[in-house]
Amino acid sequence: MFIGEYHHTLDDKGRLAIPIKFRPALSGAEGASGAVITRGLDRSLFLYTKSEWQVLAQKLAALPLGQADTRAFARLMLAGAMEVEIDGSGRVNIPEYLRTYAGLKKDAVIAGLYNRMEIWDESTWKTYASKTEEQGNDIAERLTNLGV
Repeated sequence: MFIGEYHHTLDDKGRLAIPIKFRPALSGAEGASGAVITRGLDRSLFLYTKSEWQVLAQKLAALPLGQADTRAFARLMLAGAMEVEIDGSGRVNIPEYLRTYAGLKKDAVIAGLYNRMEIWDESTWKTYASKTEEQGNDIAERLTNLGV
C-alpha cells in the first residue's frame, strides 16, 4: 500500500528517487521487479507495481472499442506506458516524453495513493492541492452516495 506525500528532486538525467518505504514493493518481492510508469490524470504520472499494472491493463484492454472515450483513455494509459527498473540508489529513470507531459523539471512530489504512486511537478501539485483543499467540503458532499 502506498500512502503519503514525499518531496524529491530529479537529477539531470531524469532520475527520481522512490521513497524508501515504497521500494520493497518494486524490488521483486512479488516475483516481478520494477514498475510501470505512464501518463496519469491532471498532468501527473502514475507509477504502478507490475502486478497492479497487469490488473489495470487487463481492464483497459476489455473496454469496448466502439466508444471513442474508452479508446482515448486506453491510448492515454497504454501507449504512454514504459517499464522502469529501480537502480541501486532507489531511483527510476523517467522517460523524457513523460517528464514533458507532466511538466517535470527539478522538484517533484510523489503521492502514495494506495495501489499506485502519482508523480507531480511540485508547483503543479501545490496548485492542485490548494484548489482541492478549498473545495474539500463540496467534494465530500458529492461523494456521500458512494459510501465515502
